[in-house]
Amino acid sequence: MSNVTIKEIKTFILKPVPTNPNLIVVKVETSEPGLYGLGCATFAYRSKAVKSIVQDYFRPLLIGRRVAEIEDIWHLLQYSAYWRSGPVQQNAISGIDIALWDIKGKMAGMPVYDLLGGKCREGAVVYRYANGRDIPEMLDEFHKRLEEGNTHIRVRTGSFGGPYLPPGHFQGKEGLSYSPQRYIAELIEAMQAVRREFGNDVELLHDTHERLDPPDALRLAREMEQFRLFFLEDLLAPEQGAWYRQIRAKSITPLAMGELFVNPKEWDFLFSERLIDYIRVHITAIGGITPAKKLAVLGEAFGIKTAFHGPTDVTPIGHAANLHLDYSCHNFGIQEWAGISPIEQEIFPGCPELRGNTVYLNGKPGLGIDFDERLAAKYPPDDVSWIHRWQMRLPDGTIHTP
Repeated sequence: MSNVTIKEIKTFILKPVPTNPNLIVVKVETSEPGLYGLGCATFAYRSKAVKSIVQDYFRPLLIGRRVAEIEDIWHLLQYSAYWRSGPVQQNAISGIDIALWDIKGKMAGMPVYDLLGGKCREGAVVYRYANGRDIPEMLDEFHKRLEEGNTHIRVRTGSFGGPYLPPGHFQGKEGLSYSPQRYIAELIEAMQAVRREFGNDVELLHDTHERLDPPDALRLAREMEQFRLFFLEDLLAPEQGAWYRQIRAKSITPLAMGELFVNPKEWDFLFSERLIDYIRVHITAIGGITPAKKLAVLGEAFGIKTAFHGPTDVTPIGHAANLHLDYSCHNFGIQEWAGISPIEQEIFPGCPELRGNTVYLNGKPGLGIDFDERLAAKYPPDDVSWIHRWQMRLPDGTIHTP
């Protein structure tokens, strides 16, 4: 089967859960009857653009190429437009790349993690969320997570600082109201409440979502020392990464970074200078399994662990890809787990399974997951409701980083 080639490429955009973003699936069909691979290309906020790149540009380039040549194809797609990187192109590449790994595993009769070096562990420990509009609601959610068997819980109250306000509030503009100082004060209060209520045995995490300027980020990192966090995530926007040198020198809070990364120049110095403890990339945004495995190996050399992004805007295929990497990377740290809804489990047979604080793969060849195209067609995409999602504004109306 060494001469199996790409026969067809299809892209599907769907929205199975009304409150979640669009999902993007890429299907690569081969010259071998019945052999195909599935990939995740979910960039929820530019889904039509991703589909266009896959179908209008990558498909004509790839038809007839051998499916076995994953490395060569990845570099071909990365450089074929001359200008490279960016979340739209990287997600499009990821859809192809993950699907080719799925095909390779099926051809070999092995799960992808075996192709990546084999299992280092039998499952991936995850962290879940305890969110609430206020502290009492968050504490109730925290208690539920503990009852489910979770040992690592990310804490948040409010909606990152305030509600979405309609046009007219910010001098005729609209957006999410955000006050950095109020946010920091509320977070400290929430962490105090958790430690007071549940003690020090559970591991706590928090995601600032790149919403702080450097001086406030340093202050928050130091304030969080008293709560002994598992990690503090994405303190700064990627453009301000150099500030991690000052934060690292003045705080002992473990740091995670990388949810918005799309290019190695955003993380190479963070690794080489050991400025972070966990790398938090969204693997489809960096181009799939091929670059993610290389990133993990590089991180291992500098004592940095993985904590791949696993929110609701990842297909179950993408979650499975995360887990194959988690299984095979020695420096696995933890896996974010937003969960997979019942309808997603129907559309994607073979989904990873959560038991207690650990998620497990089924051990089948390839990614071990399938896709029901007919059922997916009943859940068309929504390109309107999330348009305003990241309009974060300071009290004076200025757009702020998400």
